[in-house]
Amino acid sequence: MRSRMLAVARGDEAADLVLKGGRVLSVFTGEVFDADVAIVDGRVVGLGAYDGHDIHDVSGKIVLPGFIDGHCHIESSKLNVDEFARAVLPRGTTSVVIDPHEIANVLGLAGVEYMLAASKSVPLGVYVMMPSCVPASDFESPAAALEAPEFPDLLDRRRVLGIAELMNYPAAIAGDPAIMSKMAVANYRHVDGHAPGVRGKELNAYIVSGPASDHECTSLEEALEKRRLGMWIMIREASMIRNLLDLLPLVRDYGTENCMFVTDDREAGTLMAEGHMNSIVRKAVAHGLRPADAVKLASLNVARYHELHDRGAVAPGFAADLQVVADLESFDPEAVYKDGKLVASAGIAKPFADTPVPETVTRTVHLGALEISDFRVDAEGAREIRVVDLVPDQVVTRASAAVPTVAGGTIVADPEKDLVKLAVVERHRGTGRIGIGFVRGFGLRDGAFASTVAHDAHNIVIAGVDDEDMLLCARRLAEIGGGLVVCREGRVLGELPLEIAGLMSRKRASDVVAALEKLEDLLAAMGVTVGTPFMYLSFLALSVIPELRVTDLGVVDVNAFRLVPLGIP
Repeated sequence: MRSRMLAVARGDEAADLVLKGGRVLSVFTGEVFDADVAIVDGRVVGLGAYDGHDIHDVSGKIVLPGFIDGHCHIESSKLNVDEFARAVLPRGTTSVVIDPHEIANVLGLAGVEYMLAASKSVPLGVYVMMPSCVPASDFESPAAALEAPEFPDLLDRRRVLGIAELMNYPAAIAGDPAIMSKMAVANYRHVDGHAPGVRGKELNAYIVSGPASDHECTSLEEALEKRRLGMWIMIREASMIRNLLDLLPLVRDYGTENCMFVTDDREAGTLMAEGHMNSIVRKAVAHGLRPADAVKLASLNVARYHELHDRGAVAPGFAADLQVVADLESFDPEAVYKDGKLVASAGIAKPFADTPVPETVTRTVHLGALEISDFRVDAEGAREIRVVDLVPDQVVTRASAAVPTVAGGTIVADPEKDLVKLAVVERHRGTGRIGIGFVRGFGLRDGAFASTVAHDAHNIVIAGVDDEDMLLCARRLAEIGGGLVVCREGRVLGELPLEIAGLMSRKRASDVVAALEKLEDLLAAMGVTVGTPFMYLSFLALSVIPELRVTDLGVVDVNAFRLVPLGIP
């Protein structure tokens, strides 16, 4: 094979495929120059003037490297792996690096195995980082924990690159033996980070524990401090969490080194309406970043960080993961190639077969004998209660307080104060355990809505004004095998089943988007004012993001990293 590649590179033989007559963007110099692209056995072998057995005319177009998402959770799209690939390939993404800790919290090691198997045959490069924190902390209850002895076998797999985001940053900073044993398995090499708001000496300690990157920066100051210390900054632009504009000066003023773009959590609706990595690149360019720099942050830099040394550029020896665009503004690919094969054109992925879904990854919702009384909170003379305040467009929350509204001796939701009851119900082992808190910022005026997408243990999370509707939500999710549901006045108004681990649907992306839009319309009619309400809801049980959360174990003060009572002493 190598001898033939050399012969074609020299011009002695015709290439398998030539993209002819276009221009090439070099992520190494930032130039755009005239050149044919010669491809043999799925690899670029030459740029210049070439002949081939198959010629694709790209005259007047620009050839870019395929984009690589350096950190994402496919489960957050609510799409199965094949349908996710169909959504992102036409948008120029040819590879993703995933952290399957969502499904791992539901199925343990079998969840990681499922994602590896489901992605084996799709025409999308899917690389895996081994989940480091299942559960995210001791305040969450997954189906099963992933411990260090389970790591070596998976880390030896060809598509497993390293250790995924180290979310339990307090334990890492403290040198917790269980965390350190996982880092030691990987020899402290290639570990992704997750350190929201960690600064100063604690940041030094966190880096020493192993992580080399962070995707939780929300301010330029925080990102600059971390980059000064050698961390790679993953600039995140998700569905709900939008950090791009705040962090763009990090690249404009200090260059492209140690920076990349990632999506982290993008719902299907965002993928279909805005795009994937191409939408981040487009937005960055629209706000003043040089096109070549924006492309580099979505290709070469990602590949270099993840040690994918043959990806991320249009150059000899690199995999022919390519996209053809009309300009460097819209970034809407007219054609996308994966390993030299056309996988999408005119905005549509080429057909490929679905991977069968085994029954072992379905039927994962197991509730205890829930009663309406389980959702009631005794007032017990509480003068104030702790409240989780939503922060627009961010995953962080604010810890606040409110005077409770009491009826019949119990603390109740109060729409006039925008105080909504928040319940997290354990759903893996049928314990019947429920944590209760209150949240402000949704605007919900009646009814309830719930989801089995509840980072990261993925128990059932419910926001509601009426206890009976909250109970109905939980029971309905058990009946449909997990998903999203909206209830009001004792009736199920709408639902989106997510049969695969309670996280992903078997449906096509368009059907998932339509169902989600219907649910959001129902919630808007019930007073909800935030966009992507289910995404906000899904993060309210994540006990490693400041400041206040609720899990099935109760209210968590993340800053103090301890459980606290709902009532303020």
